[in-house]
Amino acid sequence: MRISHEAIYQALYVQGRGALRRELTACLRTGRALRMPRARARKGRSFIPSEIMISQRPAEAADRAVPGHWEGDLILGLGSSAIGTLVERTTRFTMLLHLPRMTGHGHEARVKNGPALAGHGAEAVRDAITRAIVTLPEQLRRSLTWDQGAELAQHASLKIDAGVQVYFCDPHSPWQRGTNENTNGLLRQYFPKGTDLSIHNADDLEAVALALNTRPRKTLGWKTPAETLDQLLRVSDTQSVATTG
Repeated sequence: MRISHEAIYQALYVQGRGALRRELTACLRTGRALRMPRARARKGRSFIPSEIMISQRPAEAADRAVPGHWEGDLILGLGSSAIGTLVERTTRFTMLLHLPRMTGHGHEARVKNGPALAGHGAEAVRDAITRAIVTLPEQLRRSLTWDQGAELAQHASLKIDAGVQVYFCDPHSPWQRGTNENTNGLLRQYFPKGTDLSIHNADDLEAVALALNTRPRKTLGWKTPAETLDQLLRVSDTQSVATTG
C-alpha cells in the first residue's frame, strides 16, 4: 500500500475548515494552523532575462558539490518591515541583512520614482547584499538565487558590485530555494510573523545568525554550519598553496 503526503494532510486537517485541531496546533514548531498554498500568484517581472533563470545555473550549485552558491529572500513583518536572508547551499551558513526604514517613512508622502522608504527597495537590498557578500573570500562568491521579487530589480549592478552571478527561480516555485525556505522557517522562531521586524538592530541580527550557524545540523553530520564552512575554507586554502607551490 502507498500513501501520499496529500493523504496525510487530508487526514490531519479538519475537513471543511482547512485548519488543524487545537491540540495538534500546539505541537507544531511554527504554530501555524492553516494550510498555506504551495504557490502564490505573482505578476511576471520584466526585469529578468532568460539567461539568468535558474535553469542556467551551474550544475555544481544544484548538487552542492562546491561552496559559494547562495539562496536569498526577504522575511516580512508589520508596517512593511523586512529582514534579508542569505543561506549558503553547501554549508547552510546564514547571513542576515539589516534593512532599516529610511528617514521619512510613515510621515511624508513618497517622492515619485524615489527610494522605497520601507527600507527594502531595490537599491537598499542591492547595497545590503553587497556589504555582506564582499566580506567573503572570492571562492564563496559564486552565485545567488532569488525569487522573482522586485527587490532584486538591480541585479545587474549587484553582479558588478558584489562579484556574484544572480539567478532567478521560476514563477511560483519557492522550493527551488529550498535551503533558504527552510532557514526562513527557523528564523520565524526569532522573528515571529505579525511583528514589527524594524525593532531589531544589526547586532540583534548578528546574534540570531550566530545562533543558527552554531546549531548542529543532521544534514551536515551533526556539525554546525560554521564548522563546515571553516573546514571547506581550510581545504580550499591547502589546495591553493599546493597548486602555487
